[in-house]
Amino acid sequence: MGLQASAKLKTGKRGGLARQRQLPLRPAGSDTVAALLSWYDAERRDLPWRYGRRKKPDPYRVWLSEIMLQQTTVKAVIPYFERFTLRWPTVSDLAAAPLEEVLQVWAGLGYYSRARNLKKCADVVAAQYGGQFPSKEDELLALPGIGPYTAAAIAAIAFGEKATPVDGNVERVVSRLFAVRQPLPGSKHEIKRLAASLTPARRAGDFAQGMMDLGAQICTPKRPSCLMCPLQQDCAAHAQGLEEVLPYKAGKAERPVRHGLAFLVLREDGSVLLRQRPEAGLLGGMLEVPSTPWGEEPPPVKEALRAAPLAADWWQMPGTVVHVFTHFRLEMMVVRALVPENAGLTFWAEPERCRWVKRRDLHAQALPSVMRKILAHGLKES
Repeated sequence: MGLQASAKLKTGKRGGLARQRQLPLRPAGSDTVAALLSWYDAERRDLPWRYGRRKKPDPYRVWLSEIMLQQTTVKAVIPYFERFTLRWPTVSDLAAAPLEEVLQVWAGLGYYSRARNLKKCADVVAAQYGGQFPSKEDELLALPGIGPYTAAAIAAIAFGEKATPVDGNVERVVSRLFAVRQPLPGSKHEIKRLAASLTPARRAGDFAQGMMDLGAQICTPKRPSCLMCPLQQDCAAHAQGLEEVLPYKAGKAERPVRHGLAFLVLREDGSVLLRQRPEAGLLGGMLEVPSTPWGEEPPPVKEALRAAPLAADWWQMPGTVVHVFTHFRLEMMVVRALVPENAGLTFWAEPERCRWVKRRDLHAQALPSVMRKILAHGLKES
């Protein structure tokens, strides 16, 4: 009888049918590590922040890439990484740059607190460490914007320390390798423990990157390529027919919706009014199209006009702008006004944060994606 015909069926944790494969299973251990490193040497992704085994990694490039890669895809990060390293080749160069310039180059990559912390961290490394990153995980963890994952990644990849970075790819590989059935995020501590149990004293950085590459290329969220996986013989989830359902995840609550009204002011010379947001808080230090506060209900237009940056004849644009943040969905109405170039305009609040920017120069400004959407919506008929 063939393997598929002899396979037993059992009920999985979520009530579905999982195949109990009759396969020899080798417990994950030193052979697993050797198999992964051999696969990584042959199949590693060619990424601009990586170096071959004979060249020492640059901690600055490792740090920069890890910060950029947080909640962002490799494909999106590569052009930003190349622009940053061309403009600021060292951490000391980055420390010497104005924050607004850093935000301008970062614009569009999202999660802008990362850019502010990037600058703070560069300042500390340049001032307190002479432009050289510390090598120990605990010292890295004390730097601005560096959490447990990033500290472990830099320590392992840049300095060869025995540290275990666990990102989403590694979580998926480990949860399948050991058939961890506790749902995320509750299983994070156990997954970290299991990943650390495999981390070798030598080539810890290559092991970490190999696990990341395996999760990105082979052990994917849907339809994992088990026949091509170097760890298939060690994988408990594959042996139990659970590779396509693990890791289990706890249900997510629906994102709340917030509403606001944006004031797009056009000047007759082709300039647009922008305002700098406060340093603290969401999108801190970035430029914005002035708007009302974002609240739970759509603001009545007549009432919202009290928050306009200046007195003008406002014209409501049809439709709304929708932008999804990590924790909420934003829906913005847009009103527009055209004002004379030489009129003595009176700003109603915080004129020091307002500036006029030529439309042809908008692409170079530190504008987050949501503000670029608002501008595109408001300017499409002008």
